[in-house]
Amino acid sequence: MDKNTRFLVVDDFSTMRKILKKALGEMGYTQVEEAENGQQAWTMIEQKRAENVPYQFIISDWNMPIMSGVDLLKKFRSDDKNRTTPFVMVTAESEQKQILEAVKMGCSDYIVKPFTPATIKEKIERVYEKFYKKVG
Repeated sequence: MDKNTRFLVVDDFSTMRKILKKALGEMGYTQVEEAENGQQAWTMIEQKRAENVPYQFIISDWNMPIMSGVDLLKKFRSDDKNRTTPFVMVTAESEQKQILEAVKMGCSDYIVKPFTPATIKEKIERVYEKFYKKVG
């Protein structure tokens, strides 16, 4: 896994963003930016794409004000340029129906709260390998 991968962590709860950022840092990732809702994330995604340094991995909370993670996922996947970028949902939603809905929309995987750093590592490694094995 490339330690220079550019991550975007999206969550309205700053403590959750810090937890995810810390876990990524412990895995060796240093290029991690944060957004507090889907709308802010979308602005950042568009800006990075315009600068030709797009995010290479998105981790987003499901339930957020202004723009939810599900709405961000729909908008993100509606652009063909984003079809091969991993997008992982972090959620308290553990019902099969919601999980299937997210997968149909293009969610790469999901992490159910509460979680451990080991769970984050396992999910990220699995998704990373699935996406970048195809591309690379």
